[in-house]
Amino acid sequence: MNVRQKTIKKEASVSGVGLHTGANVTLTFCPAPENYGFKFQRIDLEGHPIIDADADNVTDTSRGTTITQNGASVSTIEHVMASLIGMDLDNVLIKVNGPEAPIMDGSSIQFIDILEEVGNVEQDTDREYFTIPHNITYTEPDRGVEIVAMPLDDYRFTCMIDYNSPVLGSQHAGISTIAEFKKEIASCRTFCFLHELEYQLQHNLIKGGDLNNAIVIVDKAVTQEELDHLAKLFNRKDIDVAPQGILNNMELRYQNEPARHKLLDMIGDLALVGMHLKGHIMAARPGHAANVAFAKKIKAAIKREKNKKTQKVYDPSAPPLYDVMQIMEILPHRQPFLFVDKILELSKNHVVGVKNVTMNEEFFKGHFPGSPVMPGVIQVEAMAQVGGILVLSTVPDPSNYLTYFLKIDNVRFRAQVLPGDTIVFRCDLLEPIRRGIAQMKGVGMVGEKVVVEAEMMAQIAKVKQTEPNAS
Repeated sequence: MNVRQKTIKKEASVSGVGLHTGANVTLTFCPAPENYGFKFQRIDLEGHPIIDADADNVTDTSRGTTITQNGASVSTIEHVMASLIGMDLDNVLIKVNGPEAPIMDGSSIQFIDILEEVGNVEQDTDREYFTIPHNITYTEPDRGVEIVAMPLDDYRFTCMIDYNSPVLGSQHAGISTIAEFKKEIASCRTFCFLHELEYQLQHNLIKGGDLNNAIVIVDKAVTQEELDHLAKLFNRKDIDVAPQGILNNMELRYQNEPARHKLLDMIGDLALVGMHLKGHIMAARPGHAANVAFAKKIKAAIKREKNKKTQKVYDPSAPPLYDVMQIMEILPHRQPFLFVDKILELSKNHVVGVKNVTMNEEFFKGHFPGSPVMPGVIQVEAMAQVGGILVLSTVPDPSNYLTYFLKIDNVRFRAQVLPGDTIVFRCDLLEPIRRGIAQMKGVGMVGEKVVVEAEMMAQIAKVKQTEPNAS
């Protein structure tokens, strides 16, 4: 059964301080349309720049996850992102009036509470999942980090931490489905060791810390003088070390709360993949840097799978939508510079065309004698001509228009194209055509093998008619 995308019913705000900046900040969750995804907006900056919640926009993972785009940044977003996934949402705009999300109590539970209070609404578009197709792994041997995603028709997590600490030791946490997030994971708070806290205090890195939003683990002997100094810094009457080896400012909500919080962080960081996932994620000693690197590996796998879905198996016996004579009624190109033989599919957003490569091509005379290889520039030209059919299909009289290249980006040549090969090109619009400008992603296949891909920008221009001589 298909699952519909969801957004929230109305705006909802929470306020607090940023853990590292100490800035007072208000964060507002806003409804968003279908296929919008998750985006942050810095409403305190000129122009109110928007930042896509995307792994490719991560610029810092040293003290939380920071994303940057359009000249703006938002940091410590992982607890917010985890709450959005935990509440099974798809499209939300998060407005924030400062450089950092509020830390609240160091967990996601207050974000969950406000999202649950406003409720969600189903939208008209089906949700797209990425089901892990095979084991995807990430390792950092020097730090003992191991992460693997395995195929599963659900979203399951298992996490292990091991800090070689006499207090913390090894801990495990897990959920068998994302529906357990609110009850089992959302309220688990961030943690740090006392020596880290001392370092951050000395370097003014936790201006918003007040001992109410982090579990402080004490795994070394500490003097009463040191405790008195911490109490003074945090405006406490006194501070002591509880029997569990943590500062007595709070009690653990779970015996393995640190491991559960690491799982929370990972769910938030993997939300930057940009799609709901189905798979079993197992992680040993994860951290923000490893989580983001793993998210990028999953994004690369998504791209590969999408490329596979756009492969067109060429059937020589299938009647074409346009044959070469019909193509010449649309395109101005002629022999020896016409590189499209058939059009197989055409819609408002995509086109599929065919180029049969034979030894009779003019370019094989010089590229290369005795070792004929189709030039890459000709492959791109053939792809562009196929894309030209798509672009020119948007005007009522295509014979009176031309298409001109404006830009070619991210060109990749994956394999040689030789005489006897048949290239099947597919071009998809990256966004709607505006003001005669078309942006497309093109992929060329020989059989099931990608040989060329590129992103292209072209402009439609009307042919200038020459006026007859005045008589």
